[in-house]
Amino acid sequence: MFAIGALSKITGCNIETIRYYERIALIPKPARRGRYRVYGLEDTDRLRFVRRARELGFSIEEVRTLLRIALTQSASCEQARMLAAAHLADVRTKIADLGKMEAVLSATVAACERDHDDGCPVITALSDS
Repeated sequence: MFAIGALSKITGCNIETIRYYERIALIPKPARRGRYRVYGLEDTDRLRFVRRARELGFSIEEVRTLLRIALTQSASCEQARMLAAAHLADVRTKIADLGKMEAVLSATVAACERDHDDGCPVITALSDS
């Protein structure tokens, strides 16, 4: 059993984030020893799971679903696969969008490096619809 500060160090998760996850019931409220929250290994494992899923970009609701799947021993891996596949499609869409943004910004910055008499290419690019 350990305090929230130790849990934070062990998992690399900010103390305020841990408290937030407790408030939204993503992780269970811990037992208390007097005024202090006390956590165990199960809490550490769950918080690491949540943190890793969030690092991969899963939404809070997606993490909640993944936790439900992980905690239900009879749950199908198919559910987790479908959720991950949908998330992967979203990530690929974002990557494509970022590629387009990179191309526009790259061209705009390159235009700034050339001589130009008709104003600032960055401002022009942002003003165009």
